[in-house]
Amino acid sequence: MALTKLLITVTTYPLPSSSYDELVCTAGITEQGNWIRIYPVPLQFLTGLRIGGKVKSYKYTWIELNLRKRTDDFRPESHSPVDYSFKDFVILGEIGTENNWAERKKYCLQKVYTNLSQLISDSQDPSNVSLATFKPTEWIGFEIEEDEREWKKEWKEQINQLQINFGEPEKTVQRELIPKLPYKFYYKFKDDQGTISRPMIEDWEIGALYWNCLRTADGDETLALQKVKEKYETEFIKNKDLYLFLGTTKVWHRKAKNPFVIIGVFYPKKEAQLSLSF
Repeated sequence: MALTKLLITVTTYPLPSSSYDELVCTAGITEQGNWIRIYPVPLQFLTGLRIGGKVKSYKYTWIELNLRKRTDDFRPESHSPVDYSFKDFVILGEIGTENNWAERKKYCLQKVYTNLSQLISDSQDPSNVSLATFKPTEWIGFEIEEDEREWKKEWKEQINQLQINFGEPEKTVQRELIPKLPYKFYYKFKDDQGTISRPMIEDWEIGALYWNCLRTADGDETLALQKVKEKYETEFIKNKDLYLFLGTTKVWHRKAKNPFVIIGVFYPKKEAQLSLSF
């Protein structure tokens, strides 16, 4: 594919890796409305995005870099950076929220699924669609489940073997592992045929929200979860025109009945509905 212009729209919560630091699956949309997945992308790369000398949000930023189609992944959207150091990476500018996200809608809502069966059908051969924008017809709710509080032992051991010296061997330090989320978050909804789905939310944004809420709640997990629920249920479901960015993992794409998880949310304000009287 070579040089590619991409609007970054989502990243997943980081996972440990022995080769590339913590990894995040990063996805975006081209000017033509085509989805692109980029991996591996180290967490340090994303947290280092700068515009005008200041660290900015990576979301809804136009970037340009050289990509190649992954030959080890059957999903058509999957690509890798040609240069893993990202020296060819260029930031082109951001898209704001003016006019109720009008410019973001222009790219992110070019193709929107409303039927789960159609999406799953398109995810099979030969199309193998693995990234999509989805609009539920009816929201049932937001749900939370407890999860393991520590990363798998083998993952922790891999990370413990990695060290950072910043080019100065005498200042070598042990790199800390990003904390694991102790809860799983889900949206439950119906599609336009009434089919109920409950995909997990793996967006980096919800993980960051939980940790921020936990800090402001002085470590009170119950209060932190309440704040997360207020955001994703009260604010998003009730007050926003909510869309979901869905994606699959390579491992489960062809194994699961419904391989899609939520990798991002798109939440402009609800537009006022004009009523016509005769």
